[in-house]
Amino acid sequence: MKELKIGFLQQHNTADIKGNILRLAEGISDLAKRGAELIVLQELHNGLYFCQTEDVNNFDQAEPIPGPSTKVFGELAKQFGVVIVTSLFEKRAPGLYHNTAVVLEKDGSIAGIYRKMHIPDDPAYYEKFYFTPGDLGFHPIQTSVGTLGVLVCWDQWYPEAARLMALQGAEILIYPTAIGYESSDAPEEQERQRRAWQTVQRGHAVANGIPVVTVNRVGYEPDPSGQTGGIQFWGTSFVAGPQGELIYEASADEEESIIVELDMQRSEQVRRWWPFLRDRRIDHYGDITRRYIDTCKL
Repeated sequence: MKELKIGFLQQHNTADIKGNILRLAEGISDLAKRGAELIVLQELHNGLYFCQTEDVNNFDQAEPIPGPSTKVFGELAKQFGVVIVTSLFEKRAPGLYHNTAVVLEKDGSIAGIYRKMHIPDDPAYYEKFYFTPGDLGFHPIQTSVGTLGVLVCWDQWYPEAARLMALQGAEILIYPTAIGYESSDAPEEQERQRRAWQTVQRGHAVANGIPVVTVNRVGYEPDPSGQTGGIQFWGTSFVAGPQGELIYEASADEEESIIVELDMQRSEQVRRWWPFLRDRRIDHYGDITRRYIDTCKL
């Protein structure tokens, strides 16, 4: 078996960016000393989830890539000999910003980046105000621990994104995430939403025959504008195997520092049992690129 030890940090965040980064550095150090080879961080892990409001001053938090954060996390990757998946607010040019995942190799270099492609715009999730949709497409990143299909949060609802990563050789799907409950929703509705979130991603694992790692933040963050009740992030970061089996699920309300061992050769066997890629009818999928199919006009 080819075992890969994957570590992840499910953390709460505060407005103290330096403090958040210090805690992340301590967590990375601890995971590495416990044997982690790949460490995954949550979405926009340096600070609060600022997209609850539309405030131009929040653009001050953005940074270039390479930049200060890639230097800090790159040095940690090199110091501990681990691959790290980070999630940053990228300032690409004046007036041009992205929600960008950066993968840092064991030597501290940038193995690759992915710019979030699907950008939500909902109450308390005003990401379209801040982020230009990604323009790098869906391409896995080659690293010393494997080929990583890195996507970000809202991307996790789209099977097309997962499939395109798998078709290009991704050995694992990774989703840094920041998602939680709307305070006005009834408890049963909140639970339906969380279960749907997990189920769709486990479905990506099944449909593509590869594992999924999703790392969410946890804790409560108030809405600075007072227009909503803020977000209670639902945690429950998880790892699913290539048949969608739930290997680990984190707490809904506590921070966690976890290492999960994955058999990276199992996907090959699962794909032999369930040859979904073999049986795809690619000659009849052309309409998938259309926004909507009006059957009345066919």
